[in-house]
Amino acid sequence: MTGHEAACAVPEGPAPLPSWGRHCVLVLQNDLRIELKSGEVVITAGFFAVLVVVLTSMAFYVGPANRAEVAAGAIWLSVAFAAVLALGRTWQREREEGALDGLLTAPVAPSAIYAGKALALNFFLLAIEGVVLPLCSLLFGVDIGECGPMLLLITLVATPGIAASGTLFGGLTVRTRARDLVLAVVLFPLLAPTLLTAVVTTRELLGGAEAGELVPYFKLMGIFDICFIAGGIGMFGTLTEN
Repeated sequence: MTGHEAACAVPEGPAPLPSWGRHCVLVLQNDLRIELKSGEVVITAGFFAVLVVVLTSMAFYVGPANRAEVAAGAIWLSVAFAAVLALGRTWQREREEGALDGLLTAPVAPSAIYAGKALALNFFLLAIEGVVLPLCSLLFGVDIGECGPMLLLITLVATPGIAASGTLFGGLTVRTRARDLVLAVVLFPLLAPTLLTAVVTTRELLGGAEAGELVPYFKLMGIFDICFIAGGIGMFGTLTEN
């Protein structure tokens, strides 16, 4: 470089910090990377969900007469219990060796941490539902070709609300001693609106309802999703700062 070029060179400033969206992606990638290596969350919660479905079919299913009611309950009970197990293990990772404290003190917005972890849990639950739905179609004699697309749509609409509320209160209870018990006690009442709407929607679908008749239920689940996601983004930092 000549003297003139050196004089005209503009010194580079500090590199810009990643955006909020990039922070979300980094948190999401970290959780997915750990899960791909260990598989402990999806495998453990998935086996438990499968057990719930099998036991429900053996205990309550007597034939086509009660197919809609029992299958709908089996699907969403298994998802609810699997969500609690998945949350407990996911946040346990952050509790070990002060990982959560390090994450909260990093130059990352708490809302970005929340969004990344909620997205990761959403993917975990969708993977579990990918096993539960075919199993239910087999055990309860559900025509997956006829009901499959709408069942998939119900899970895609209901799961974000479950993941959003679960992530919020999973972070809240991570430092408590009896965190699994506290999480279940706090979380199930909050999941009740989404779970009940999902159960009713699934029951009506399996009972022969047309797609147009299910629109009000989808709207209701969408409202719950928006409320839980917005509340989590706004409250996560406050609930985890102490």
